[in-house]
Amino acid sequence: MSKVYFASARAKKWDYKESLPGKLGRLIKKIDFKKYFKEDEEVAVKTHFGSEGAHRIIRPIFIRKIVDGIKAVKAKPFVTDTVRIMGLDYLEIANQNGINHHSCGAPVVLADGLNGKDNILVKVKKGRVLKEVAIATLIHDCTAMVVLSHCKGHINAGYAGAIKNLAMGGISSEHRIHGWKKGRGCIHTFGEGIITWTKNRCTYCNQCVNVCPLGIIDFKGKKWSYIMDECWRCGRCTRVCPENALRLPQNDEYFQKGLAEGAGAVLSTFKKKKVIYINFLLDIQPECDCMPVADVPLFQDQGVLISDDMVAIEQASVDILRKARFIPDSMAGDRKIKEGEDVLKKLHGKEYQLQIDEAERLGLGSKKYTLVAV
Repeated sequence: MSKVYFASARAKKWDYKESLPGKLGRLIKKIDFKKYFKEDEEVAVKTHFGSEGAHRIIRPIFIRKIVDGIKAVKAKPFVTDTVRIMGLDYLEIANQNGINHHSCGAPVVLADGLNGKDNILVKVKKGRVLKEVAIATLIHDCTAMVVLSHCKGHINAGYAGAIKNLAMGGISSEHRIHGWKKGRGCIHTFGEGIITWTKNRCTYCNQCVNVCPLGIIDFKGKKWSYIMDECWRCGRCTRVCPENALRLPQNDEYFQKGLAEGAGAVLSTFKKKKVIYINFLLDIQPECDCMPVADVPLFQDQGVLISDDMVAIEQASVDILRKARFIPDSMAGDRKIKEGEDVLKKLHGKEYQLQIDEAERLGLGSKKYTLVAV
């Protein structure tokens, strides 16, 4: 069974060693970066830069700890993510959220260039859903990586952790020639991915306009429209519509399997034992960090996990969340979820376990693990 090291968020002594940064340092020592990274090797530290208004991302203090750990074995880290909005704007958002060279101790760069089209097509092995996807060039070309995942809810995935981080964060929004059909949009939708609008449901609240990362939605003459050829098919507009007036062709099983296959495509560009996973069960909000707000957490902070097995760390993370008690003054309380119920499943109605099961089927790791408290 794979080992997953776990540090609880609780601090029961007035001692730095009992703080979460202190415990993270011990987790890094336990996993031993020397076994994975060579001297002078470039190591991608994959995280999410957040959004304007989404402030519950992984804190720079934790990113700095990991960067320092990589430097301690004389490897060369850089902090990265793929373009979620226009590149220069995204770097500015990262800086506003405290992610920059000064705070993190390493260069902060976009893995797929300023326009998100700097990527390389990779065949998807054993794919039932995806055939070929555009992997961000910097992630494709580097030889080692640490995947920092903020675990949370997700309206499409149900649960978002390391698998979603790699699938949606390692694959670009679009390919220079093939557009969204080779980008992460091919996981969100299928066919032509045409968004439909039901006029009699629409209240013209403009939430879809405000959330679009490309600014291509409009309501001219009280008629909803978007630039179809430029659309990434990210589905944010449909996710925020309170009246369900917008629809993007989607299938839950397709999406969950697509996440696993997308993560597998990213990992296929690395040799074995060259990727470390760190899951942060902190600020466990209901939705993704790419949205323009961050609701209050569903649970109290649980802790941090580290492993070299993506499937094991994901299974351990959801097992912890299933046992955690939700906070009454959160969305879970609003939805009248009962004690002992699977909060994320009840909240979003998604079979999120499927992405983990499918990742195991693809040979990306094992659901059998030993949890080692540090």
